[in-house]
Amino acid sequence: MTTNYKEIFGANGPLAAAIPGFAYRPEQSAMAMAVGQALALGEPLIVEAGTGTGKTFAYLVPALLSGRSVIISTGTRTLQDQLFHRDVPMLARAIGMPVQVALLKGRSNYLCRHHLDEAAQQQTMFGPKKGAARHLAKIRRWSLTTRTGDLAELEDIPESSPVWPMVTSTRENCLGQECPQFSRCHVYDARRAAQAAQVVVVNHHLLLADMGLKDEGFGDLLPGAEAVILDEAHQIPDIAAQFFGLSWSSRQVQLLVRDAAVELIKVQDGNSIVGNALRELESGIQGLHQCLPSKPGRTDWERLPESFFDALNDVHAQLQELENRMESLGGGPGTAMCARRARQLAANLGTLRAVEEQTGLRWVEVQSTGLQVHFTPFEIAKRLRAYIDSRPCAWIFTSATLALGDDFSHFSTRIGLADAKSLRIDSPFDYADQARVYLPLKMPEPQDPSYADRFIDACAPLLEASGGRAFLLYTSHRGLKEGVEALARRFPNPPFPVLVQGQAPRDALLKQFRAFGNAVLLGTGSFWEGVDVKGDALSIVAIDKLPFASPDDPLLKARLEGIRRRGGNPFFEYQVPQAVLALKQGVGRLIRDFDDFGVIVIGDPRVKTKGYGRMFLDSLPPSPVITDPKQGAEFLVSRLAGVRRH
Repeated sequence: MTTNYKEIFGANGPLAAAIPGFAYRPEQSAMAMAVGQALALGEPLIVEAGTGTGKTFAYLVPALLSGRSVIISTGTRTLQDQLFHRDVPMLARAIGMPVQVALLKGRSNYLCRHHLDEAAQQQTMFGPKKGAARHLAKIRRWSLTTRTGDLAELEDIPESSPVWPMVTSTRENCLGQECPQFSRCHVYDARRAAQAAQVVVVNHHLLLADMGLKDEGFGDLLPGAEAVILDEAHQIPDIAAQFFGLSWSSRQVQLLVRDAAVELIKVQDGNSIVGNALRELESGIQGLHQCLPSKPGRTDWERLPESFFDALNDVHAQLQELENRMESLGGGPGTAMCARRARQLAANLGTLRAVEEQTGLRWVEVQSTGLQVHFTPFEIAKRLRAYIDSRPCAWIFTSATLALGDDFSHFSTRIGLADAKSLRIDSPFDYADQARVYLPLKMPEPQDPSYADRFIDACAPLLEASGGRAFLLYTSHRGLKEGVEALARRFPNPPFPVLVQGQAPRDALLKQFRAFGNAVLLGTGSFWEGVDVKGDALSIVAIDKLPFASPDDPLLKARLEGIRRRGGNPFFEYQVPQAVLALKQGVGRLIRDFDDFGVIVIGDPRVKTKGYGRMFLDSLPPSPVITDPKQGAEFLVSRLAGVRRH
């Protein structure tokens, strides 16, 4: 029987009756119909749903009505929590379809009771870490009452606290069924709840770990699923590239050394041979660091000194030696686990050293927490397609930014589904009435030293007209720094609050932005997507330059090299399409509701001077394009006056 989605989403339907403020949108019911058909046929579907479509409800309703077991994967924990705590239960009640829903996060989000006990007994081993003892005591009290073990419940302990790795498990140090706390394990409780649920809400990192490496300890999620729906799907190719690659870090080794030392104390073994093996491994890691620059940064594999490879050989041998010593020590599951970890770290290091150059890119990254050795493959499409084909069910990918015009080929080929059905749903917003696109005249080239000041000068008449109410989005941290300085020069005593990325966590800055109602926020990548500010608090979104990815990014390098090797043109096949999609994300911050209005500013003159600029212009909302800032200022003054009258 065919479901009538127009009735369900209509003015007299169950959603309108149950949800305050719900309104019929033909775009929403059209998307729901396409999703419902894909679910019924078990086919892949790619849907770009313009801002305001209501895509979350458009895939949830057919998923619930299908009666199938569904995995819903999101790009952010915020959306994951929203789906689990609000959207799925609300819609299930509205359409009269009771459903068992489970929330599943990566294991680092759950308390490990065994490691909590270990941390309490071995606090002296962790050194004088700021706040650790106080935070640990708070976690112990909370552990007596929590039902889920979800660390998100502990809102008053900062993310930077050194206590987190002490009270969580990793794939490497989990004892599994040999753990003395296994019967009370929060990770496995969450897994069992997911196995029994009809709808399981996960995030992309967990889903791809399950698909690629099975390294989260949840077993295989997919065989039991009859459908997989991926929201914020534009993130999938880059996340998949990380999971289909391989990483090895000095931090993993340091944690192993720490845990092995704890096991030595527990078995009361003064075995100097094992102790020497640990000290030699620590020394080997120090030797690796000494071969690299002290400042954080990346070094390509072919530019590493010979001394680094010699030190890497030493560490590989030292890990194998530690494995042998821990196995001979005996002592129970803890020492056996340390031996397994040493064996795996040695094996991963061996694999990284033996990778063939034509398959991917290798590099070393120095960070404040240590060094990491990475490999990422040139192409992930075939591997991703193989996983999808091996799990025959409906795969639905949706986002507001997947297509270039009506063309989905850039995204679909990246995920290995060039033959999948696709659908583009236009936004229901009236952009011709709600927005203007301002392209400033006589802007210098982006590399010009005066660019930051000229960009602020171009925005200034709009900022003065609106009294603030703006996002100034930059494509680099350097650009952001120069933008902050340029804004201070133009407005030494700004008539609006100024917020800058880095002054506080993103969510805290957004909360301040909404509370002020007339602030100017300057930010980079994290404010280009996943940010929702409705109302007149945000009336300007100004983007300094076209968002081409940094050429130094290793994932980008690998992708471009893969295209070159098959004879393609990396710039037009990859860099331009990716930048167009990124611009769509940034521009999409402005109009979030039917009553929103504002001006989009694109400072980069290349949209008009370069041949590829047309692709960027065509991706912008269908709003009138202006080049005179007075027109933009008058538009803002008029609309804000209307808001004040009401």
